[in-house]
Amino acid sequence: RDKEIDLVIGIGGGSVTDAGKAISAMIPHQDSIINYLEGVGTKKTNGQKIPYIAIPTTSGTGSEATKNAVISRIGEDGFKKSLRHENYIPNIAIIDPELMISCPASITGACGMDAFTQLLEAYVSTKANPMTDALAYSGMKHMKDALIPASTNNADDIGIRSKMAYGSLMSGIVLANAGLGIVHGLASPIGGFFDIPHGTVCGTLLAEATRMNINKLKEKGIEGRISLKKHAKIGALLMGEESMKEGKMYEYLDHLITTLEHWTTSLKIEKLGKYRIKKDDFERIIYKTSLKNNPIHLSKEDIYQILKNRL
Repeated sequence: RDKEIDLVIGIGGGSVTDAGKAISAMIPHQDSIINYLEGVGTKKTNGQKIPYIAIPTTSGTGSEATKNAVISRIGEDGFKKSLRHENYIPNIAIIDPELMISCPASITGACGMDAFTQLLEAYVSTKANPMTDALAYSGMKHMKDALIPASTNNADDIGIRSKMAYGSLMSGIVLANAGLGIVHGLASPIGGFFDIPHGTVCGTLLAEATRMNINKLKEKGIEGRISLKKHAKIGALLMGEESMKEGKMYEYLDHLITTLEHWTTSLKIEKLGKYRIKKDDFERIIYKTSLKNNPIHLSKEDIYQILKNRL
């Protein structure tokens, strides 16, 4: 604050991008960022900041396109909360797939699952609209055949990395405008209580959460049909069919879940238990969990089952 800094540049993954965003925002202030975090502090930021350039080196959070910086404090009373203002969107975002080529396979896979989760959750969100649907669908179309190669035998393919980078950028744009669902609702308390990478949380929960959403939507009958069709459309996309064929909706739904499970296994996304999460922790996790803009209401028992299946 006393160095007369004119510009902040964040080069790295989502945490680095958010940290740079927060630093640029807090330099003009004279107190702690804690005072301005949603759900933690009591002050409202005025949006004043130092100009900020975001240069992502992973394809995951899409933070280069969002107005919030997620700040974590890990522990018994931990949290993951946002510093948020329209003016906090980076002044410039430089998205260069060449910077992502050296990203390790495990991080590429987890970050990619986070981006795909954001795309899918925004697509089926209760706040989705035609514009966010188009961008989310486009992002998933680019990522669907790039995620596994980028994390395995084609990590140095600039074309593959470009598709991942594009999908990640789209995920940031759509989450900012359509919101997210239960996976990210769970990721917030889990990431606050436990030292677990955000991409791992999203990647390990996505298939199970999608299965639960689809099952609950089926139970709603005609009320759930519109959202089921949106889920089925992504299943069709993953099957290589951009136009859904008559009578195949349930086949597409099954394929969506099967593909997400295949990705989770192929990318070796770790389960929650790897990070010392136990059944005894579920109650406090669920207590702090928000459904956000999930397409269907889930009970505490439903959320418990999602966690249990990935323990």
